[in-house]
Amino acid sequence: MTKNLVILGAGESGAGAAVLGKTQGWQVFVSDKGKIAPKYKAELDQWGVTWEEETHTESTILAADLIVKSPGITDTAPIIKKAAEQGIEIISEIEFGYRYCTATIIGITGTNGKTTTTLLTYHLLKSAGLNVGLGGNIGDSFARSVAVKNYDIYVLEISSFQLDGIKDFRCHIAILTNITPDHLDRYDYKLENYQKSKMRIAMNQTEEDYFIHSADDELTLSAIPMMPPKSKRLGFSLFQTEQTSNTGFQLAAWTLGQIIHINTQTTLELDMKTFTVRGQHNAYNSMAAAVAANLLEVRKDSIRESFTNFQNVEHRLEFVARITGVEYINDSKATNVNSAWYALESMEKPVIWICGGVDKGNDYSSLKALVKDKVKMIVCLGVDNRKIHQAFQSDVDLIINTQSAKEAVHVASKMAMTDDVVLLSPACASFDLFDNYEDRGRQFKEAVRNL
Repeated sequence: MTKNLVILGAGESGAGAAVLGKTQGWQVFVSDKGKIAPKYKAELDQWGVTWEEETHTESTILAADLIVKSPGITDTAPIIKKAAEQGIEIISEIEFGYRYCTATIIGITGTNGKTTTTLLTYHLLKSAGLNVGLGGNIGDSFARSVAVKNYDIYVLEISSFQLDGIKDFRCHIAILTNITPDHLDRYDYKLENYQKSKMRIAMNQTEEDYFIHSADDELTLSAIPMMPPKSKRLGFSLFQTEQTSNTGFQLAAWTLGQIIHINTQTTLELDMKTFTVRGQHNAYNSMAAAVAANLLEVRKDSIRESFTNFQNVEHRLEFVARITGVEYINDSKATNVNSAWYALESMEKPVIWICGGVDKGNDYSSLKALVKDKVKMIVCLGVDNRKIHQAFQSDVDLIINTQSAKEAVHVASKMAMTDDVVLLSPACASFDLFDNYEDRGRQFKEAVRNL
């Protein structure tokens, strides 16, 4: 008998899950409380999927044998609570894709750095000639890829919201880049709930698998005992250079000066001076990716060469232009304080810092020393900038409020001198003035190019 699959949310993950459902013989119904983008409507029609938008037809949804829900829908949403009360199984698209996937999976999560680490790992494997797919929270839906592609390996960026909906999903190699407080409104404002969510990436691993994590990140180290993995733990560090006893993990990557040392089944040395990505945060990301590639026995020369030609993701420390000696860098993806910290830390020239937006309960105290040391002025880009003024008014000479990317870039360009950097790294969400962080970044780049 044909079973009913209901998919809530018709974005990239929802549409992809619908395609996989159809290829596996499910009766598929897609429901989105908002508008469905035209490209996804066309795809659903092409695959013969029944869909609705701007409503949830409760009787149809509650007739499901299985519900795949969008990561953006909370467990407290009324329709989800009703479905759970009726005993309907509710999973994420990542879990749904996994149930039909036979490939080796490398899963990457973390508050910051997961996108760059995912892209780096994919680049290292792809450049080595491996049959590898990219997906999850970046690029194409994992489920759609499972339906229509045939890869031997997947490199998946996975958010905490996606991990909350897994049951059997298992990575052969799991990477946790770091944990800093974020999205706490989804976790009852309890940090330990968020930590446990991140640790779910390793919860189904066996002794044959690998869990790669920072050996320097205190919130990661305190999260591990909450949900101890069965897999082999491999740590990476900027500050430790030899294995210490009683840590529970093998130190698999460390730095001495500008040289990264990798030690898993084989050893490898990498010179960071040749890398296209810079800064302390990217040293961490590079170590994690290199350990994963080394575990999969990618040739050493291939790994070294791949680090010299890697192109980072749009909106993450993206070089935009150099105009009259001033560099413009788009880091719009930095939507929290920790991401902005990494951006500021990597700057080696005087900074005009464009920041602000929707404050998510930010504590700016960790940025004060960096701002005092590196930032010459702040350009606020947001509707309400009071917290930024309060946090940094004693650390910089000038803070200016602006209401658009064009205005922010214009002000920064007038104040900048040769060898300055104008850095958009907002530390805040974008929804007060922009559709999303991509919209903010693109408007910034357009304003720079129009100078």
